[in-house]
Amino acid sequence: MEIFIAVLLLLVGIALIVKGGDFFVDAASWMAEVSGLPPLLIGATVVSVATTLPELIVSIIATTRGSVEIAVGNAVGSVVANLGLIMAISLFCMPGKVNRKQYLFKSVVLLVAVLDLMLVCFGGEVVNGTHTLNVWTALVVFELFFVFVFENVMEALKTMKNQLSPESTGANVTISSEEAEALAAPAVSEEEQEPVKKDKKTVIINILKFVGGAAGVVGGAELLVIYGQKLALLAGVPEGVIAVTLVAIGTSLPELVTTISAIVKKKASISVGNIIGANILDITMILPICAMVSGGSLIVPREALLLDMPFCLGLSAVGLIPMLITKKFHRWQGVALFVIYAAYIALRIILT
Repeated sequence: MEIFIAVLLLLVGIALIVKGGDFFVDAASWMAEVSGLPPLLIGATVVSVATTLPELIVSIIATTRGSVEIAVGNAVGSVVANLGLIMAISLFCMPGKVNRKQYLFKSVVLLVAVLDLMLVCFGGEVVNGTHTLNVWTALVVFELFFVFVFENVMEALKTMKNQLSPESTGANVTISSEEAEALAAPAVSEEEQEPVKKDKKTVIINILKFVGGAAGVVGGAELLVIYGQKLALLAGVPEGVIAVTLVAIGTSLPELVTTISAIVKKKASISVGNIIGANILDITMILPICAMVSGGSLIVPREALLLDMPFCLGLSAVGLIPMLITKKFHRWQGVALFVIYAAYIALRIILT
């Protein structure tokens, strides 16, 4: 009965995180639009960072409670789940040609970020036989977060400028099918866009969404950490296993929903682009911030170093390098990602 209650409250926590995150992103986007920022720029900054809020809050709360296995397992495990489960589904259902230039920078940043995190963790101070991640080494990884956001902003500004150039100069502009797909939503002119609603009712609704969404994410994260720990204790399973399965998959549900939506609409670039961006933010932002919250030094569990991070790097390589070489995503990559993910989960359970 205790296990049933723990699982039930864990699922309630996941539901609160998913719906709370949805409300928070909607409200944050509205607030940014009210400030006069162009929608494309909002997507490149506010939305991209806000969508990582569930994973970030879960890991921060776990860190403050001393549950580093959940903190680290969730951060890295979410990336592994995004690649081995969600990206696997996307590539299996929607293989095809891509514009390599569109993916090159983000792919390189993700691969470098994962390798960078591994190296700084392995090279960190060893305390009682356990490696640690301190603030100063974490900054090496955190810098890539700013590089990624800066590139997003530059790309958004460039796209906005290109959208205006045909009307202002009469020049012909040629873009790829995937670029056209990505830019389809904001392609209308500023005059044709509906003005952002600023009436009293809309203001109240968005304030409630912002506050309620943030509260939902924080409350859901609390439930996820508390009952994730309790479930591990009751079931006799290490916290790290719960972190990289139930917790990591739970906080990755927004990416899964986006992927399913993209499959239905046959928009592959939206799905894969969202997964790559989410992974970069997870890797470059969460653990460095947790290291700061922990008081300057975050313990990195042995399993995270020997299993989670190597598998994360391997999945990133399988998902991205063949695409960069052949200029297409292959169905076999989706199968390979899922098989590697299944092997990872099996090893995580057997060895821990």
